Amino acid sequence: MSTHINAAKKGQIANTVLLPGDPLRAKYIAENYLENAVCYSEIRNMLGYTGSYKGVPISVQGTGMGMPSMGIYSWELITEYGVENLIRIGTAGSFNEDIKIGDIVVAIAASTDSNYAHTFDLPGTYAPCVNYRLMAALYEASKASGIRFKAGNIVSCDTFYEVQEDWWKRWENMGVMAVEMETAALYMNAAFHGVNALAMMTISDHFVTGEKATTQEREREFTDMMELALETAIL
Repeated sequence: MSTHINAAKKGQIANTVLLPGDPLRAKYIAENYLENAVCYSEIRNMLGYTGSYKGVPISVQGTGMGMPSMGIYSWELITEYGVENLIRIGTAGSFNEDIKIGDIVVAIAASTDSNYAHTFDLPGTYAPCVNYRLMAALYEASKASGIRFKAGNIVSCDTFYEVQEDWWKRWENMGVMAVEMETAALYMNAAFHGVNALAMMTISDHFVTGEKATTQEREREFTDMMELALETAIL
């Protein structure tokens, strides 16, 4: 079995999958954290690997950028490969002066400006949110590892380059911590199919201070997030 975007055969993907947007981050995790990692897909250079972490089978699959890409990869992982636990490990831009470059933020909920929810034909506005079981596992993993995170509402946006000046301040005024481009779609797909999803992001850009992480930092140096996600995955 394979799909038009994933070369994996049935049984090659673990029940729990880490989902970095950057496929090179998937490669880095596989090479540095997973034992006996095997690359199961290179289609579109969106790398996917399966190995084990502390004896537990774990997969890591790149998803690309934006809700359409996340929507496709997560949907197929759930419906074609039977994945039940999906943990996004991405990057985000902070709206809050106290949430700094390198901090980990966890999306309890994901506001969005996207029309992604239209596919579910809902009679109102849906609020995508984290799965409690994974959130509880994250809390325990954080206590054991000492890796801290900040949790709250984030916003998943369709547009990367906004033309309206200070557009983000309206979200910040509602207590939204940060912006990224994938979580709302992941949470909606997981809810629709009755599986578990959690999204954590390392802050790589700062809307208040103007700071930005380098490309190398984005790919390889956000290791606290990687380790926290792996520890969460095995609980």
